[in-house]
Amino acid sequence: MSPLIDGRPGRPCNLKRDANMMTCDPVTGACLLPEPESAQSVAQSGAHAAPTVHYIGDPMCSWCWGIEPVVGELAAFCAAEGIGFALTVGGLRAGGGDPWNADFIEFLRAEWRRIGEVTGQPFGFTLLDAPYFDYDTEPACRAVVCAQILGADSADPSARRFFSAVQRRFYVEGRDPKETSFYADLCEEAGLDFGAFRSLFLSAEARQATQAAFLRCRQWGVRAFPTLAVERRGELLLLAAGFTTREQVLSRLRRGLAG
Repeated sequence: MSPLIDGRPGRPCNLKRDANMMTCDPVTGACLLPEPESAQSVAQSGAHAAPTVHYIGDPMCSWCWGIEPVVGELAAFCAAEGIGFALTVGGLRAGGGDPWNADFIEFLRAEWRRIGEVTGQPFGFTLLDAPYFDYDTEPACRAVVCAQILGADSADPSARRFFSAVQRRFYVEGRDPKETSFYADLCEEAGLDFGAFRSLFLSAEARQATQAAFLRCRQWGVRAFPTLAVERRGELLLLAAGFTTREQVLSRLRRGLAG
């Protein structure tokens, strides 16, 4: 499948950020990845014969939580219209790296308040009172990959609803996605055996599958979360890089499918 393009052939989707700290762009409504050491786009053969909408995000990306209702409506539209829907976790801050200090906490508080105001999504702030928190997004992404592998919901093979439940537990309830107990009742709600989930979550297999998802995201040229794209005839056409509305993304999707 070809790298992501923004509607003009050969033009990759590429947004910049400070490599030393988590960065969010309030104008586009996106959380940004670090720039790669060298820009590489690796073409792949298309995995989906029929048109497929791709959602690329991270459960611990605040703008991904902001856009969650839009993504839910988009997924429902795809199901009704017979369009494929796939979710790829991107690893916004895999491995952490931001010091848990007053500056970072205030950055998060301000971002969450702004996103809540713009999108209407609820945020709890109890996590920000913790004496220490490692903002490593890999475990939350790995949990979603585990749900996809185990088949969280036959009616929701992308595990989008599980992804959303992880978001809510983190952003509203202030729980830590690195703890396996975080997922116990989420698995029950999704029809997953928690014992099987826990074993997979702690396995090398799950870590490798998660890293493969991160690599796929970067090979597509995705540099901002949330990203929405449509795959058609082996090409990824950008629908949105950052926050968007239901009306905007459906309009772009219809144009992309008609082109």
